[in-house]
Amino acid sequence: MSATTASAAPTTTRPRSARWALGVLQVLLAALYLFSAFGKISLDPTVVEGFAMMGIGPGLTVTIGVIELAAAIGLLIPRLSGLAATGCVVLMTGAVISTLATLGGAMVLVPAVVLVCVAVVAWLRRRETVALLRTRGRR
Repeated sequence: MSATTASAAPTTTRPRSARWALGVLQVLLAALYLFSAFGKISLDPTVVEGFAMMGIGPGLTVTIGVIELAAAIGLLIPRLSGLAATGCVVLMTGAVISTLATLGGAMVLVPAVVLVCVAVVAWLRRRETVALLRTRGRR
């Protein structure tokens, strides 16, 4: 097996419309994470106040913003999109839990919907993620 074949992403049998829909979902999620990251990295007073209500200080707020920025970039790079989405599942699970524990009620709806969306991307990109991790393990 050649190095090119080993590192190539697995072929998919998804219809063209499904591939387009997945790509659009990834771009929308990347835009959402980019927008969200900006408020955290710039320490927007409204964002800082919201995180303070959950017991999260400015340092962790910026850290979450940097992670979201990396996620946004990763979602736009085809080779990394599945891995980025998988990381976002972890991030959004934490967001759902912390929102539910501190703010409760309807406030959990937004992170929960984003969690479902990134979980869909992670699931649909799972073969690419496994292939990426296998090629990394061979080096």
